[in-house]
Amino acid sequence: MIRISHLTLALLGTLAFAPAAFAQDASTDSASGKRFAIVGGYSLSEPTKNPQIGGVRTNVDGGGAPTLSASWYINDNIAIEAWGAADKLGQRVNTGGGKIGSVDSQPVALSGQYHFRGADTIVRPFVGLGYYEANYSNETLSSGNRLGIENAKGAMATAGVDLNINPTWFARADVRYMQGKPDVKLDGVKVGEAELNPVTIGIGLGARF
Repeated sequence: MIRISHLTLALLGTLAFAPAAFAQDASTDSASGKRFAIVGGYSLSEPTKNPQIGGVRTNVDGGGAPTLSASWYINDNIAIEAWGAADKLGQRVNTGGGKIGSVDSQPVALSGQYHFRGADTIVRPFVGLGYYEANYSNETLSSGNRLGIENAKGAMATAGVDLNINPTWFARADVRYMQGKPDVKLDGVKVGEAELNPVTIGIGLGARF
């Protein structure tokens, strides 16, 4: 949670900077009518649940990774977004006795979004709903047993805000909640479900064209 607190401070800094930058860089151009946008950023992911696997209560640490997204705007307010982690998130698996293993995850998602207010408004909140999959890999246990976690699949909800710097560039902050129950196998035998339901907090810089 400390890393998420640090990212939250970065978000506040972005919120303070973007309106001033927009005022200094205003032009006769307009963001209205631009149909494509790309965003590069960084997100921190933190599980909201601690699943019980094989009769043992586990605690999975969060992780961070760079992210990329591409959006197609049907009009100024409605968009379809493809989003995903550009690298794997390394996560420790712990119990009451300490670390017992590790796993990498890499989520990708497709969602529909609604962006409030006009395209040239400095502060533009948005919400979204879609579907995600998270690929788990490099599962290891200190005991030497073979751990396997199926891909997580389910619904994803998004809330965020775009801060227009000028008609082309904008800063973004978002929060995403993902829900899924992938099976967990130990030496090929199912022993539970990894219902982590992570929340990600991200910041990024985007361009529309």
